[in-house]
Amino acid sequence: MKDFTKELPDHTKKYIGENDLFLEIFEGDNVSKTTKNRPPLLFVHGAFTGSWMWAKYIPHFIGEGWKCYAMNLRSHYKSRLLDMTKITLEDYSEDIKEVIAECGVAPILIGFSMGGILGQKLAETVELAGLVLIDSVISREVHEAVPYEELERMTTDIVVPAPAREEHSSIDETADDIAFQRKYLAMESALAFNAFVISNESKGISIDSRSIACPCLVIKAVNSVDDDRRGRLTAERLRAEYTGLWNTTHTGVLVGQRYKEAVSAIMDWLNRF
Repeated sequence: MKDFTKELPDHTKKYIGENDLFLEIFEGDNVSKTTKNRPPLLFVHGAFTGSWMWAKYIPHFIGEGWKCYAMNLRSHYKSRLLDMTKITLEDYSEDIKEVIAECGVAPILIGFSMGGILGQKLAETVELAGLVLIDSVISREVHEAVPYEELERMTTDIVVPAPAREEHSSIDETADDIAFQRKYLAMESALAFNAFVISNESKGISIDSRSIACPCLVIKAVNSVDDDRRGRLTAERLRAEYTGLWNTTHTGVLVGQRYKEAVSAIMDWLNRF
């Protein structure tokens, strides 16, 4: 199994705040007077994961002169382990605010899945230079317009176990890609999970898109017409650019064989920033 984190270049690793959030800071060699004045990129992972999930992405951005902050929410990856039965989605929002303060200037937040809905909620009140959503959890408003045929179930567990991944490949992930994820996937807070999941009991997170003023990009893993409609509607509400990646999986868009398509879409957007 290839561990993509082992191929990352040397970088700064530090723990910040009272919850010892593990933060990785990457600066490449291609920093010029032009790139020095760019806002940094802040990568926010999804549920069950951590900064390791960005291992394929990071080298591309530092190679183009972007300073990258890859954070870990409390009790994720190498952050200090806490009682996950008590952690809420609001706690995760506070973690992101803490890392934004560490950045020193308003960053461009790049959020995957749960990190995407957290980024949207933060952007209502927190200054961001930009917002990129990668297969984000959809908002309550988007679901009301394009509802799922089958709803998730709210968990009654005190924590949610890591998702099971079969060893065989998927439509865009090799067996190695899946093994890499299986090595690191971990449990998630049930309180946080139940807050963003769209179920019969919970309608998800409401987003006041009118309060979000920063430039936005929406990237969606698409496997149906409704997937594409949800992605396009999210972009429309945020006045964002949109890229739909057909025949890609939720995790494959980060670690699969076609991940460069998402990277290219982000890079093109950043170059017009």
